Amino acid sequence: MQDSYISLAHGNGGRYMRELIERVFARHLANPGLDTRADAVPLALPDGDVMFTTDGFTVQPLEFPGGNIGTLAVHGTTNDLAVAGAEPLYLSLNVFIEEGMQIAQLERIVATLAETAKSVGVRVVAGDTKVLRRGEGGGLYLATTGVGIRTAGVRLGLDCIQAGDRILVSGPVGDHGIAVLLAREQFGLRGDLKSDAGSVLPLTRAALKFEGLHFMRDPTRGGLATVCHEISQASGLGVRLQQTEIPIRDSVQSVCEMLGYDPLYLACEGRVVAVVAEAHAEDLLTQWRCLPEGSEAALIGRVEEQPARVLLITELGGERMLDELEDDPLPRIC
Repeated sequence: MQDSYISLAHGNGGRYMRELIERVFARHLANPGLDTRADAVPLALPDGDVMFTTDGFTVQPLEFPGGNIGTLAVHGTTNDLAVAGAEPLYLSLNVFIEEGMQIAQLERIVATLAETAKSVGVRVVAGDTKVLRRGEGGGLYLATTGVGIRTAGVRLGLDCIQAGDRILVSGPVGDHGIAVLLAREQFGLRGDLKSDAGSVLPLTRAALKFEGLHFMRDPTRGGLATVCHEISQASGLGVRLQQTEIPIRDSVQSVCEMLGYDPLYLACEGRVVAVVAEAHAEDLLTQWRCLPEGSEAALIGRVEEQPARVLLITELGGERMLDELEDDPLPRIC
């Protein structure tokens, strides 16, 4: 395969497509479960509840400080399984490539995707490749499906949340959203902030040891505030957050103040929001802070009886209602 750029011929099912799959995808993603010649592959699944999730990724730019669309796809999908209490095992990967994309960039992304999957402990066992005409895509779109196993009897969900529960977040919020924004260089701003994109498995494994754990969610699109609205709407209970306890990096806060964004609504890609019984909250916080992924974890609020709303107690002791997100502050963020 001597071409430097993707052409429509790379998606026609012929020699060019075969060479692209073999020399880029199969070479980097090789594992005992991947057979690029098969229409379907068998999966070996241990005992437990089979958990299944799917996601799509359209981030722009494709590469940003702290990751790229490939690492984002692996972390995003496996993190969805992790916060549901599952151990990720398998991924499928659907690739939509725009005509004209540099093959060298595609290979970089696939290589880091493969490295990320290996580090998380999942295998990419199935996939598909399509080529879009020039101008019909954003360079590269990815769609992934994840399969994992959750120990039988584990019960987590919005319906488990109770008044009096405490709310934790595993680290600073808004890092991913601002890192991608800065990478776009739309506003003439630059910085060294990196995306928080990463695996939350160490955090969820630690949290699952606590019987008082009721719910976990990774605050991706819509950020922390949107997760809190989901909690309030599903439970019919109120959420009270303490602004002084919510970890936000100074660099994130500064950019938000300059451009009019609210970090509570910005995407995170390596954080966990957990709701846990008050009796276990401090112990879970201690466990998280012992982990590199949770060293900046914080107790940020509690669930209360009605009214069902999300309330922020400000630094000055006032109250601010956090509205539900309507507009998309940063499109193409994940």
